[in-house]
Order: sequence, then C-alpha cells, then structure tokens
Amino acid sequence: MRTRRLALTAAAVAALAATATACGPDNSDTGSTAASPAATAAATNGAATAPTGAAPAGASPTKAAAAPTTPSTPKSPDAPSAPAADKTGYGQACGANDLALSAKSESQAGGYLLITAKAKPGITCTLPATHPTIAFGSRGIEAANAEQSTGEPITLSGAKVAYAGIMTKTTNTNQAIQFTDVIVGIGNADPNPASIAVGTTPVDKPIVTNWHTVAKDAVPGL
Repeated sequence: MRTRRLALTAAAVAALAATATACGPDNSDTGSTAASPAATAAATNGAATAPTGAAPAGASPTKAAAAPTTPSTPKSPDAPSAPAADKTGYGQACGANDLALSAKSESQAGGYLLITAKAKPGITCTLPATHPTIAFGSRGIEAANAEQSTGEPITLSGAKVAYAGIMTKTTNTNQAIQFTDVIVGIGNADPNPASIAVGTTPVDKPIVTNWHTVAKDAVPGL
C-alpha cells in the first residue's frame, strides 16, 4: 500500500509540473516585442546619414538654371563739359546795336560832331565802306554824304575804333533847327538805330563823312 501511494504522489507532482509549463506567459505578443538595445544600435550605426541637400540616391544631378543675362545699355556720348563759344555776330555786317557809339563836339573846320564806334564785347563785325545813316528828330532830317568816294570796309573787334564826322550846319543863314540828339544807323535798313545825346545843336543841311580808322580823316569839309 505504501508503495502505491508514493507512485500516485509522484504522478500528481508530474501532472502539476506539466500544467505549469502549459500555462506559462502568453507568447502571442512576441512579434511586437521592441528590438533589443544592441539590435537598435547596430541598425543605427549601419544606416548612412545622407548629407544635407544631397540628391536622392539614383537621381541624376540637375544643373542650376542660369540667371538671365541683362544686356548692357550702351553709354551715351558724354556731353561736352562746356558749350562752344557763342559765335553770334562774328563776320557779319555791323548794326548799331552791335556797337558802342558816342559823339563829341569838335571845333575844327567850323565845328562838327565826331562819332566814335567800337564793337561791343564779344562782337566782331564789319562796317561798310560808306558813311553811317544820320538823322535828326522826328522830321527825319538826314545828313548827306560829305565824300565823293567810298573807303574800305572796317572790321571792328576788341579795342579797334572807327570814326565818322558830322557837320550839322552847312548853310550861312541863321536858319537852323535845334536838336539835342542824333540818330545813328548802319545803312538805311538798320532796324535798331541808336540815339546819342549831343547837347543843343543847330541843324541845317547836315553832311557826314565815311567811316575812318583815324579820327583826323573824319573831319568833314577838309
């Protein structure tokens, strides 16, 4: 009897052991178990880190688009640093407005007016080979030519001076008209004659010489 009881006890212990093994931990989640730290480290160390901006593997490199070239604008010619000198009046016939005109009373040959003409600054012009147009007052008393021949054209520039002489009264009578100004034009067509103060001057049948470069040659009646 004792021997049979021990055999039954041994069989019960074996059955319990088998039951404990069959009822062990549930292995259904084994596939979701996290990788071991060693495996994770191995995977990390084996992965190549792609450089920043690198093209994906297998992709052909793409050329950067060239920036459009803006055509250069041709430079305009430089403007001259200073304008060319004003040549207005150079080589032209003189007009009264091109001249600085003055008159002075002279006593020689019974008295006459000496007209002096100089070109204004910056002007070069030519006086004709004849006399100036001389008139007195609104009544248009004009001076006749005191010379039979003509002279030479005179080019005025800078300090060069030309002279003409006016004898305001050529008659022996007491008849005369008093004027205080004389009108001087260069030719009958001068659009801008000059009026020059001469003081009180008797006028009757006046005469005028041609233009001369020497004052004594402009004395009328000599």
